[in-house]
Amino acid sequence: MHEGSMPGTSPVKNANRREFLKTSSAAAVGVGLAAQFSLARQAHAAENDDTIRIALVGCGGRGTGAIQDSLQANQRVKLIAMADAFGDRLNSSLDQLMRNGKIAPMIDVPEDRRFVGLDAYQKALATDCDLVILATPPGFRPIHFEAAVSANKHVFMEKPVATDAPGVRRVLAAVEESKKKNLGVGVGLQRRHHGGYIETIKRLQDGAIGDIIAARVYWNGGPPWVHRRSELKQQYGRDLSEMEYQLRNWYYFVWLCGDNIVEQHIHNLDVINWLKGAYPVKANGMGGSQVRRGPDYGQIYDHHCVEFEYADGTRMFSQCRQTEGCWSSISEHAHGSKGYADISGHEIFADGSKPSWQFPRGRRQRDYEQEHADLIASIRAGSPLNEGEYGAKSTMTAILGRMCTYSGQVLSWDDALASTVSYLPTELDFQAQPPVTPGADGMYAVPMPGITKVI
Repeated sequence: MHEGSMPGTSPVKNANRREFLKTSSAAAVGVGLAAQFSLARQAHAAENDDTIRIALVGCGGRGTGAIQDSLQANQRVKLIAMADAFGDRLNSSLDQLMRNGKIAPMIDVPEDRRFVGLDAYQKALATDCDLVILATPPGFRPIHFEAAVSANKHVFMEKPVATDAPGVRRVLAAVEESKKKNLGVGVGLQRRHHGGYIETIKRLQDGAIGDIIAARVYWNGGPPWVHRRSELKQQYGRDLSEMEYQLRNWYYFVWLCGDNIVEQHIHNLDVINWLKGAYPVKANGMGGSQVRRGPDYGQIYDHHCVEFEYADGTRMFSQCRQTEGCWSSISEHAHGSKGYADISGHEIFADGSKPSWQFPRGRRQRDYEQEHADLIASIRAGSPLNEGEYGAKSTMTAILGRMCTYSGQVLSWDDALASTVSYLPTELDFQAQPPVTPGADGMYAVPMPGITKVI
């Protein structure tokens, strides 16, 4: 019986499996480790049940995609529990997964391991899962990650890992606990598992274009989905509480999403942090909500432009925009003392207009699956990956940028990280009041540069 069993009190048969997961050995961690592990797994499979049991917390589009990627990327893994705030979303996710004939045999989620509600994550963690995928709206990530580490679970968590500085500090503290427990922690910054990115960054760090002087990063594209209040009322045949409405339309509320600079643009910012092996020391920026207006668009901006500065004086110029009919680019670029690199295109220009090096074209990269393969392989190897620190600090980089655009001020990393401004509600309940509510006209207050306080 799985429901109700508490961490640390698993049956004897699972003790052997967990012992295997702790003591298996392998040589290295990184791209290709899955192949190395396969040899170790075969060696032990005859005497150990090395199946890794996974619980999914957050069954929306990203969560459904994440568990699908994990099941497709690995063998001897099984989805054994699912949790979400909403039953209809959980059922829809499970139906979608079961229609995938390749992974359907790897799914064993009976009704007594389907958990619904704002406390559903606790019930999922109380099963005998080995690993939990955290894919709810990111505002919940610090709470769920803390609980997962406390329950001695390996974790894969989607980015970003928080929506405010207090949340980042909670994640960093939990990361330290996870290291003490030798728990695996993967973060959904999949570019770090993409062969083209890995090779390009290595060459740049080895000096392919000399000293890095500046970088440019972009996530300029169209608007994301929106769930309008009127459409939700029609779909469910009732008025939704304000909390339920915000949870179902979560992208447009800072406490849940973090704004698009945090929720999306973190990917591009993380690439330059990776290249630099460091994080910005200060930033300034501007932004606003110029095009996207209306009560269903909540309180976030539709564009941000930020200049980040690293300790060595290197600048990173960042843009993110969600507006139709404009120039689109999702890319990262580096400028050095001896050349230029299109990092996202995996090309280096050290000698002029023609690439002096480029990653082989046509080599298919499944980075969304590779990040799960690398995490699972490292756990089985007994040397779990722990990506929590850079996941938290790249999240903080994006939050620093947002704090600058919201306030209109130049802010230091240290002051931003020490901020006590928390966006989380004081009570998590469908009938509780969220931290922001609409005015009489149905509109939400949008942050105002020069007025909004962020520290």
